[in-house]
Amino acid sequence: MRTRRKQPDVPAPDGPWNEIVPGLWMGGHEFRGRTGQLETVVVRDEFDLVQTLLRLPGYGPDPGVEHHVWPIPDGPLDGTQLAGVIRLARAASEALDEGRKVLVRCYHGYNRSGLVVAHALVRRGHPAEEAIRLIRARRSPWALHNDLFVDYLRAGLPTARLLEELAE
Repeated sequence: MRTRRKQPDVPAPDGPWNEIVPGLWMGGHEFRGRTGQLETVVVRDEFDLVQTLLRLPGYGPDPGVEHHVWPIPDGPLDGTQLAGVIRLARAASEALDEGRKVLVRCYHGYNRSGLVVAHALVRRGHPAEEAIRLIRARRSPWALHNDLFVDYLRAGLPTARLLEELAE
C-alpha cells in the first residue's frame, strides 16, 4: 500500500488564504495569526465559489455562496475521489472564465486544495511543474508537500485516475 511520507512539524500557514492566479485562491481552516496563535478561518461572502475538501461545521461560507464539498483524505485517493478532484478543478476553471472569485480550501490549504488548484492551472495551460512552483511560491513552501499528490500531478490526474481504477 502506498502512503505519503509523514512530514514533521508542518507549520500552519501565515494567512487564511492566498491568491495563486487572479481570481483563484487557496486556503485552509486555520492559520497562525500575528500573535503566533492559531486562528480559525470562517469564510463569509468573500468568494463567489467555495470548494471544500475537508468540511468542518461552522466554517462557512454564508448562505447563497455556491459551495462544493468533496471530502478526501490527505493520502492515497481512489478513482472516484480523483474523478471528484477533476470535476472540482473543471468547475473552478469555468468559474474563473466567468470572472468569478474562487476559494479552494482544506485543513491548512496545502495538499488537497493544492491538488485541485494545480489541476485547474494545468487545465488552463500551465505545465504541472510550473503549477506546483507557482502554488508553493504564492501559498507556502509547504504547499503540496504530499509527494503522492505531486506524483498524481506529474502523471496527469486523468492518468492517475485510470491507474487507480485499474488497481481497484
